Amino acid sequence: MVGIIPMASSIRPSLSTLRFAGASRLGLSLASFTPRRLACFHLASAVPQSQSFGLKASKLLRGDGKTIGVAAGGNAAQASTTATPENVLEWVKQDKRRLLHVVYRVGDLDRTIKFYTECLGMKLLRKRDIPEERYTNAFLGYGPEDSHFVIELTYNYGVDKYDIGTAFGHFGIAVDDVAKTVELVKAKGGKVTREPGPVKGGNTVIAFVEDPDGYKFELLERGPTPEPLCQVMLRVGDLDRSITFYEKAFGMELLRKRDNPEYKYTIAMLGYGPEDKNAVLELTYNYGVTEYNKGNAYAQIAVGTDDVYKTAEAIKLCGGKITREPGPLPGINTKITACLDPDGWKSVLKVHIK
Repeated sequence: MVGIIPMASSIRPSLSTLRFAGASRLGLSLASFTPRRLACFHLASAVPQSQSFGLKASKLLRGDGKTIGVAAGGNAAQASTTATPENVLEWVKQDKRRLLHVVYRVGDLDRTIKFYTECLGMKLLRKRDIPEERYTNAFLGYGPEDSHFVIELTYNYGVDKYDIGTAFGHFGIAVDDVAKTVELVKAKGGKVTREPGPVKGGNTVIAFVEDPDGYKFELLERGPTPEPLCQVMLRVGDLDRSITFYEKAFGMELLRKRDNPEYKYTIAMLGYGPEDKNAVLELTYNYGVTEYNKGNAYAQIAVGTDDVYKTAEAIKLCGGKITREPGPLPGINTKITACLDPDGWKSVLKVHIK
């Protein structure tokens, strides 16, 4: 097993794992969690949105200061009459959020679980079969769901292959020794697509491996960290537009941005805290490429929030598309909303009702 060095921390055991079958089919983890984290969701792939993202909605105010609506790519939305756009977007900055889980589909669940636990050092946190809806979920990671960013795998009965497409990039895992991890992956029959060595233009030792379904994992050599599952990389068609959206609508912080003209790409790291202590979203813009094929394998990320209603309002104000209006899920103590970003990447935001 690969040596992951989690930083010592006080971790509460996971609480109730009560879930709602229909919601899980959408990739919504309903296990108890601290409602201040980022999480991934699992809806079908979407057509990229060619919308004008930004805060143009802030101009749409009546003389009395109340909101009358927003214009975003033709999707008009009636906002709250009790809060101005400025108030809502300011609230987003104060809302404490965290990445919760990322959701994607695999063709052989047991095979993938074996690879992640034996080669990547993850733990199987829980597994649940839903025969009436013909799918099975498995949650894996480096710590309990209520305190760590985790992976939610979905196996749909009879589907053994998916198209990853060209838009999804990779997941990042921090390890203490990249070379040893690579040797272990090779010994287990895994595929290494980039041998260990310093990253181009830097000193960090990295390597790339593929899981049995073709999902790429970047191994990053780091010291102790509380969040070994540390990155999700997605490609976007307009980096500045995406940065603005995630800063304003999701309350993320731009941690760093780096242009690589020699290789014709630019990356931006966004998240809710430093990269060495939190999972982050890595957005990549390749010069001149504005659209990608998303395939049907990768699903979504989930984010914890204190208020799904205000969250949905902020997303609309920033030009995002709400695909699931905010509200409670039947039979459980959870409220959610779902949306698409400027490139059509899906996210689910949710809060546990106390």
